[in-house]
Amino acid sequence: MGPASTEFFLDYAWDPGKWPAERLDEYARQWAARQFGQQHATAIAEILTEYTKFNGRRKPELLAPDTYSLLNYREAESVTSAYNRLSEQADSVGRLLPADYKDAYYQLVLYPVKACANLNELYVTAGKNRLYAAQGRSATDSLARRVRGLFGADSILAHYYNKEIAEGKWDHMMDQTHIGYTYWQQPPVNKMPEVKTFDLPAAAEMGIALEGSASWWPHDSAKAVLPLFDALGQRSHYLEIFNRGQASFDYRIGTGNPWLTVTPEKGRVDKQERIWISVDWRKVPAGVFHVPVTITGAGGSVIVDAIICYPAVQAQEKGFIEANGYIAAEAEHYTGIQGKWQPIPGLGRTLSGMEASPVTAPAQEPGGNSPRLEYRMIFTDTGIVNVQAWCSPALDFSGRGLHYGISFDDEKPQIIDLTGANEERGAWDKMVADNIKITASAHHISRKGTHVLKFWLVDPGPVLQRIIVDAGGVKPSYLGPPESQLSR
Repeated sequence: MGPASTEFFLDYAWDPGKWPAERLDEYARQWAARQFGQQHATAIAEILTEYTKFNGRRKPELLAPDTYSLLNYREAESVTSAYNRLSEQADSVGRLLPADYKDAYYQLVLYPVKACANLNELYVTAGKNRLYAAQGRSATDSLARRVRGLFGADSILAHYYNKEIAEGKWDHMMDQTHIGYTYWQQPPVNKMPEVKTFDLPAAAEMGIALEGSASWWPHDSAKAVLPLFDALGQRSHYLEIFNRGQASFDYRIGTGNPWLTVTPEKGRVDKQERIWISVDWRKVPAGVFHVPVTITGAGGSVIVDAIICYPAVQAQEKGFIEANGYIAAEAEHYTGIQGKWQPIPGLGRTLSGMEASPVTAPAQEPGGNSPRLEYRMIFTDTGIVNVQAWCSPALDFSGRGLHYGISFDDEKPQIIDLTGANEERGAWDKMVADNIKITASAHHISRKGTHVLKFWLVDPGPVLQRIIVDAGGVKPSYLGPPESQLSR
């Protein structure tokens, strides 16, 4: 928690009515203006808001090389890219400030952002290093060096904070262990994540890795299959051609269909190259097609299967469309609403939160016209689906549990206890570390087409962040799959 967050905590406790959810952005801007003047207050407020949101996903000291998925939804890359962009933005604003503000800006804004961006990249790079080592990639050693460099950069940032700003006024403030943290009484020193290195053979050897898979080809005897290309979901994917030796090699890629585009189609690999594969959907007829992609290089070849799905879905109403075996919706993007619900901007791991209002409302029996959020969904298949409600962490402050109702269409709502599962061994620790509480319910979709998912108020208190309906395609990740396409 940074100084701005601490000050907000105290101000809000003193007078909650002064700072309703719709004025949260205003608080951050006013705080920045008091510290650094009006000219750059808006930009600094946006940086602090984004920084707080990023760290709300998971506290920096609890990060690990496998926190964010290296394989699915491009999650790890998206997280580090967004944090590094924020770091660059903070740097840019800092260069514009008068000299009198430099030390305070480093302490309150620049150091927290840069240190956390560096730490996220450190752990993701360590995770990639281990993945690459398992695949025998020649880039493994360079990633190990990158991890060591990021570990050193953390020390440099902390040293500047302790020794340089305000002539050492804040010396030792950044001495606390935060890398290799294992429990509340942390280890005495930071510990760099373990990295892998190995000696490479002299001759070139081609390997192929696919988005969404830890395997590599031709080593794996199973068929190489890219994730599904779906006109209603993920529309492009990548594969990586990597070298398992020291000598570089040329490659060439051919496809079995003119509307499957490969970029680039040929080139030379020193360590590795990422190849993007996309579909010209204007030319694809409705149906499912298997298109071979042949990669040739270093005296060998690998054939990868690209599966293209262009479903004939006729959406009569606005709704989230099933694709890639799931539907994901941000709580704020409801398609129908009954009763009074309060959006809480910036709360949560991806967008925001929705809470029934007022929080003093009595417990209710769900059904009829009682308060609810509705999410119209368009299913392309039938069967049992698993509905996950991603809610903010919650305590049973009432003594009777915190419940919500969930149902499709006119079925009787299932009553889910959001807090009862906290009693399970380790559930509390996981909820606090992940900063999310996920509960699930099973439902039967008996026909294709449009259905309405209803999230009912039962007890006041639950704050809904996301709804994810797993129809068999949700893949492991920390933040969950990206939001589904919304028909118009």
